[in-house]
Amino acid sequence: MKFEEKIFKKYKPDFNKIKENSVIERIFKNKNFKAIITISKDKIKGKVIDLDSDDEFLPLRNENNVGAFVGEIREEYKNILIDIRNNYFYKNNFVLAQSNRICDFIYKKYNLEPEFLWEKFDGTGIFRNPKTDKWFGIIMDIDKSKIEKSKKGFIEVMNVKATNDTIEKCLKIKGFYPAYHMNKKYWLTFALDDTVSDDRIFELIKESYNLVDKK
Repeated sequence: MKFEEKIFKKYKPDFNKIKENSVIERIFKNKNFKAIITISKDKIKGKVIDLDSDDEFLPLRNENNVGAFVGEIREEYKNILIDIRNNYFYKNNFVLAQSNRICDFIYKKYNLEPEFLWEKFDGTGIFRNPKTDKWFGIIMDIDKSKIEKSKKGFIEVMNVKATNDTIEKCLKIKGFYPAYHMNKKYWLTFALDDTVSDDRIFELIKESYNLVDKK
């Protein structure tokens, strides 16, 4: 994962503070290097220029280059990215747009925020029924290969509790999968990449909440 992808993972630009397609330049490391960061709606691009040669400093992204000097350049560049993030971006609970819409729905419907219980798995947020303390939803980031062996890449999915009838019907529809990392008899997984409509997901969340509403 690139520095930019990692540092801005759950962040979106605040266009009340910065214009779309803005380019920010910062001189650093004794005025010998320049960071150039381009901010668009969907992507953050960055590069470092060696001002002595006026060329891009390629060792920055070469993982095999572990020298002290390169390490200092990387650290200063990361700090520049973090400073830009803190000044011009806002944080979402999750990465994908649908994941955050689902999160907003749960907040409006049940006045609940996701709980991030594991520092190591900071992309996993759980939702629990306050009456019973039982989970009714889990959003997590995984590699696509976990649910479809033929595919790879980042995706966010959600697990909800469901009846056997609901599980059986949903598994015949694109975007639904046998429960990942949960009991497949009682739980269902679906992708949060807009394959499944928000309205269908809202209904499944309501069902899941009701299933865990009684002790």
